[in-house]
Amino acid sequence: MEGAGVTVRFSGLLALDDVGFTVEPGSIHALIGPNGAGKSTCFNVLSGVCRPQHGSVRFGDAELTRLRPHRIAALGVARTFQNIVMTAGTVADNLMLGRHALTRAGFTATALRLPRAVREQRVHLERAREIAELVGLGPLFHTPVDLLSYGDRKRVEMARALCLEPRLLLLDEPVAGMNGTERARTAETVRAVRDELGLSVLLVEHDMGLVMRLADTVTVLDFGRRIAGGTPDEVRQDPAVLRAYLGTGSEQAAHPDDREPDPAGPDPAGPDPGRHPHHPDTASGPESQDPARQRPDRRDPAPPGSAQQQQKGVQSA
Repeated sequence: MEGAGVTVRFSGLLALDDVGFTVEPGSIHALIGPNGAGKSTCFNVLSGVCRPQHGSVRFGDAELTRLRPHRIAALGVARTFQNIVMTAGTVADNLMLGRHALTRAGFTATALRLPRAVREQRVHLERAREIAELVGLGPLFHTPVDLLSYGDRKRVEMARALCLEPRLLLLDEPVAGMNGTERARTAETVRAVRDELGLSVLLVEHDMGLVMRLADTVTVLDFGRRIAGGTPDEVRQDPAVLRAYLGTGSEQAAHPDDREPDPAGPDPAGPDPGRHPHHPDTASGPESQDPARQRPDRRDPAPPGSAQQQQKGVQSA
């Protein structure tokens, strides 16, 4: 997939400004940036939820910017979402939803359980079981999803997207809300999926340590602009990335842990994880209530882990 010059405006506010990057075949590509950087808007463009005013997104020979989401999915692009949405039923029931677009038997044949529909159903169910095994859900295949842990429910969402047999998998914060063990396990799963299925992965994630260990290539957004890109080693040393995560103060960027303590003491409420230090949404006073200052792609707070942990992850992960 290749994006070039992608620009998105919402009511005059610039959400993406001339953004471009390339996801190489078979690679794991991370899209990172502080909250409000434009990552969600970028994912919405790639999956057809949002149409850019300018720019191009090509997947193979297809131009995606004017296609509806179901047409993009049919080309081999599958997406997970930050918030888990599942139907009632078992893991198998949810994974079979991902096979729906690949079903050839019509509604009547399926409803009447004609032989060809039954045979096709068995084939799809077996493939769903294989994918469940790949992501570590094999023993839970017939378990109701409302009995699963949060981490396993996130796995179900990934497996459901894989049931579409995509060539490109878009993962929106795949380890958000997980504990350390679940995060490590999910990272292993993402790598195994890439290796086993030979697909490309584009992920948005706030866990900088995981990103630096997992990704082959990293693209960094800040206030809707691409400010850096390259290997994890190149990105973690980029001055623009350090400024985006640590602020503009030279002493803050150079030694974030060596700053003088605040005489007033730490904020009892703690930092807002993942929030951009200079984002208008974090401003105080009347200015923060000005609609013109609000970003259209504002996201929920980042997953557990302080902003300081994210800052350290960029430098030392």
